[in-house]
Amino acid sequence: MIIQPRPFDHPDAVKLNDQVQLEYAARYGDEGDLTPLAPTMFDPPHGLYLLAYDEQDRPVATGGWRSQDANAEGYSDGDAEIKRMFVIPEGRGRGLARRILAALEADAMAAGRTRMVLETGDQQPEAVALYTSCGYEVCTKFGYYRTYDSSICMAKPLGG
Repeated sequence: MIIQPRPFDHPDAVKLNDQVQLEYAARYGDEGDLTPLAPTMFDPPHGLYLLAYDEQDRPVATGGWRSQDANAEGYSDGDAEIKRMFVIPEGRGRGLARRILAALEADAMAAGRTRMVLETGDQQPEAVALYTSCGYEVCTKFGYYRTYDSSICMAKPLGG
């Protein structure tokens, strides 16, 4: 597997984003994640978007982070928010999400961010298990879905 930076609006990123939205819609019975995202939110040094490709150069996994600071949605200064972590069903179980997550954490820390945060949900037990195993803990809710009962917000300090 090869993990490479790509713009959030790269055709392969759009393809996987469409797939993850369908999965969200199926799990939650709605239209998917409505969090407003713009491609520039993931531009270094204020973010990063990664795609993983298999041996046939097919996109199989994705994930990004974007800078956040204290605001009305409950973020704190120095936050780096994980968005669009996704592995296609055929690519699961190979440690791709863990590799992408580690790369995102390292990049956010190098960019001076002090805490990694993410929103997931109660219909994504695999995501909760992954993040918990990587040192994330449930925290005060933030972000677009902070008022939803199904929302689970997690955080992990970056650095020492």
